[in-house]
Amino acid sequence: MATEAKRFKVADDSELSPLQNFLQWCDRVHLVLSSKVYVSKEGTVAEYGMLAKDNIEEGEVLFTIPRSALLHQGTTKLSALLEKEGSCLESSSGWVPLLLSLLYEYTSSQSHWKPYLSLWSSFKTLDHPMFWSKEERDRLLKGTGIPEAVDRDLANIQKEYTSVVLPFITKHPDLWNPDTHTLELYIQLVAFVMAYSFQEPHEEEDDEEEEEDEEKAPSPPMMVPMADMLNHVSNNNANLEFTPDSLKMVSVRPIHKGEEVFNTYGQMANWQLLHMYGFTEPYQSNSNDTADIPIDNFYEVATQGVQSDLERQLVEEKWEMLCEIMQDKAAFVFGKQGCLTDTEVHTALKVLCMSKEEFSDFKDNEGWEEDEEDDEMISLAFSNEGIPGLKASWKKLIHEAARLTVRSYGDGEERKTEGEGLDSDQALIEDKAALAGLSSRKRNALQVRFGQKCILYRLMELTKS
Repeated sequence: MATEAKRFKVADDSELSPLQNFLQWCDRVHLVLSSKVYVSKEGTVAEYGMLAKDNIEEGEVLFTIPRSALLHQGTTKLSALLEKEGSCLESSSGWVPLLLSLLYEYTSSQSHWKPYLSLWSSFKTLDHPMFWSKEERDRLLKGTGIPEAVDRDLANIQKEYTSVVLPFITKHPDLWNPDTHTLELYIQLVAFVMAYSFQEPHEEEDDEEEEEDEEKAPSPPMMVPMADMLNHVSNNNANLEFTPDSLKMVSVRPIHKGEEVFNTYGQMANWQLLHMYGFTEPYQSNSNDTADIPIDNFYEVATQGVQSDLERQLVEEKWEMLCEIMQDKAAFVFGKQGCLTDTEVHTALKVLCMSKEEFSDFKDNEGWEEDEEDDEMISLAFSNEGIPGLKASWKKLIHEAARLTVRSYGDGEERKTEGEGLDSDQALIEDKAALAGLSSRKRNALQVRFGQKCILYRLMELTKS
């Protein structure tokens, strides 16, 4: 009897660690994990991660997840209700059905995904800037674009919860309770979806006509157990593949024994990684880092030095025309190798630097002449190699707009000579002891700020007159 009791106790899920419990659940749902990898918190860059037990060749399947194990509005117990009531769950995010599923599953002791969701007994490990105080965001991340993005997020989340989610859960008291399924939990689950969900890529269309149609709406997000444990680097060594029956994590290059297995979340700049996932890649590791120059900075530069009312009127007319062309474009994006929005910045520079006669012709012709430069030529012109060869007036506009952007970081940059604003952050980045002594928030903010300023200072160097 004692032996039987002992066996029962060992088999009792409550005696297992959350990770052991999850791995047993993986077996039950037929998630197949290669013997060459294991999940651990030790030896990983952050939290849970996957490590190689043995050398892995390119093209090996590291794990296979049956679609029945995925968590989304189509697999949850609530799927029929969510489908039936779909029309009243529409929102700008498109995430409400998944978030309602997660509100239910996360708080249900009977949830099929309880061993998976129990890996997050709380969401304190999520450190998105949305969980920082507004003062901390505005101080540490000023100029990076993140505080504004977070303010928009929080306003949209509150609106979505109040106008769509709360009325729906109040209508179904047998499934949800506003006292349990609060706005606070909803915000945490939004961050969980931001950090851990996946979206299925659209199948490529063979029909050219269909390709020319408007872009399809993105697939709704879904939770993919095991796949979401892999950490991200831009130079990843594994990739998630989608098949009709399952999802497979496949190595994309050889992985040595003891190495961490990394997926990629896409081409993400450090500000995007921090905003959406709560972490950054160390300086120089992120080949996809970018810096934005607000389009308004180009306007501000264009109005500087205007001598007469006629000149000001011309600038205002050009700006009005440019705003119509650009529509909702808020910023131009520059990466490590040049401008990523080259067509847009090319248009802005052409319009803003036109003479009165050129602008008059432009309006009369209702646009450009037929012999416009092709996209490839424009792309080359706005690469790091091409920028120094741009027209002097264009370079001056870019240079001064970049300088204005650097000043927006608000850490005394406007009182420093060019380069000094970089030096203070660079000294901190290169001092490993000082860097390690920073809080994770200060360290992440530094990585974002420094990466962006490096790109802007390089751009200012390339556009010196």
